[in-house]
Amino acid sequence: MNARTRFFIGAALVVGTVGYLMASGIKDTGVYFLTPSELAARVSADPSFYNVGVKMGARVVTGSIQRDVASQTITFQATDGQQTYPVVYRGLAPDTFTDDVDVVVEGRLMPDGTFRATTLLAKCGSRYEAMPKA
Repeated sequence: MNARTRFFIGAALVVGTVGYLMASGIKDTGVYFLTPSELAARVSADPSFYNVGVKMGARVVTGSIQRDVASQTITFQATDGQQTYPVVYRGLAPDTFTDDVDVVVEGRLMPDGTFRATTLLAKCGSRYEAMPKA
């Protein structure tokens, strides 16, 4: 084999290995982003979708937040106006987490219908509004 052939075989192996590692990394870390209605539709179509990692974008139902300070557990209802899920999150909530705020929770929907969140992000509307014109 000449040097040029060996070079192309080596390059093909390197490119193939990098491609495989990228594809497997994306598959392992990729997460669905769904609304509560989309999540309900996905679960009704495929019952094995429970315990799959997802990000859910929703709004906190007013008056549903309950905090257990001793265990640092927060429970609340998340809705998109059509479907509502109870969410359980253990950890410190962001300062902007209040009633009627948009949230993104990352976690898994359990077979009992509870969404177990591992990450809780809350949007602060006042920080993202345009400045009033004078």
